[in-house]
Amino acid sequence: MKRSSGVRLCATVAVSALSFALITGCSDEGSTDSGKSGDAKGSGSSSAAKALSAAELKKLVIAKGEVPGFKVGAVEGGIPAKGTVKADDAKCDPLLQVLTGIAPGDPAANTSRMATEDKKDPTDDATSLDDMADGKFEDALNESMDLDVTVVTLSSYDGDGAEKALQSVSDSVKGCTGGFSGEQDGEKGKFIKVGEEKSSRTGDESLAFTATNDTKDGAVPLHAEVVRHGNTIAAYSTINIGAVMSKKAYTVSAPVIKAQAAKLK
Repeated sequence: MKRSSGVRLCATVAVSALSFALITGCSDEGSTDSGKSGDAKGSGSSSAAKALSAAELKKLVIAKGEVPGFKVGAVEGGIPAKGTVKADDAKCDPLLQVLTGIAPGDPAANTSRMATEDKKDPTDDATSLDDMADGKFEDALNESMDLDVTVVTLSSYDGDGAEKALQSVSDSVKGCTGGFSGEQDGEKGKFIKVGEEKSSRTGDESLAFTATNDTKDGAVPLHAEVVRHGNTIAAYSTINIGAVMSKKAYTVSAPVIKAQAAKLK
């Protein structure tokens, strides 16, 4: 059966910046430059800080060869324009922006990259995915897609803009726990719940959360973290299609956070 191409296409679409938050469901048929929580670390003030330029942020964002076990490059599909992504309830906008790779608040400059975990396709006595029996096909397909894809967005702010940006995300997470709907360019998506998670506790403040997307193929958890390093915000959004398909737990990619945090020290 020729099923793998359709599912692989679904996975490719799902890791685009848009589909990080607005996945509508798939079946076998079918880099952009420009809040405190209870789990926050530190409270360093940046009220007198000046924002970094786009050129300075490009030097600080993770680059090729800097994250062991991951390929780093431009964001597939690009980051959507801020005004094109909206939640039905405005208080959920900051949360939805982070999930789609948009810098929260009003940054002076921002840049984004995508980090994709390295993974080899599974083998089964040299049998292709298309020729496998149903059970082995599903297992092999899930294994081949069991990799983290993380969008990293760095943004810089004047004064206390970074603190306000993180606070807006924190307020959004707390205010949208019961779920919400969102839209980009006429395409709609729905989240059935939002919950705060344990963060990496890097930087001066950090906040992590999961938003569970409601699709025709079931619930899809999307993981995100926002970290303030002085007047710079590092926002991370991660999806793992293989983990979703096999109902395995996953989180924001720790090696990506570690590598990015090291460049912001």
